[in-house]
Amino acid sequence: MSSQGQSSSKRIVYQEFSSFSNSKMLENKGQDLLPEQQDIRIQLTRSGRKGKTVTVITGFQHSAEKLAKLLKQFKSRCGSGGTIKDNILEIQGDHCQKLITILSQLGYKVKISGG
Repeated sequence: MSSQGQSSSKRIVYQEFSSFSNSKMLENKGQDLLPEQQDIRIQLTRSGRKGKTVTVITGFQHSAEKLAKLLKQFKSRCGSGGTIKDNILEIQGDHCQKLITILSQLGYKVKISGG
C-alpha cells in the first residue's frame, strides 16, 4: 500500500494553470536586468478591488528576491501595504508621484500608463 500511496502523491489531480508559470519563474530567477534597461509602467486601478484604489507597477525583470526587496522599500516609503502578483507590484492607495520619484532615483525609466 505504501508504494501505491507514493505514486498517487506525485500524480497531479487538478491544476488550474499550466506548468508554464513554473518554467517562467525559473527563467526569471537568473534574469536581472539593470534598471536603465527596464521600462516600468505605473497605473492606478480600482477594477476587481471593490472600489479601492491600488497603484500597479509593471515591467520589472528581476528575481523574486529583488522584487521583494523593492516592494518592502516602496511600502515603507509610501506608508502603506502592498503585494507581488505575477511580477507585478501592487501598492495600496494612490502613490503614483511618490513611486515615480523613487524609481527615477533608482535609475528606472518610468511612465504613467492609463488615464
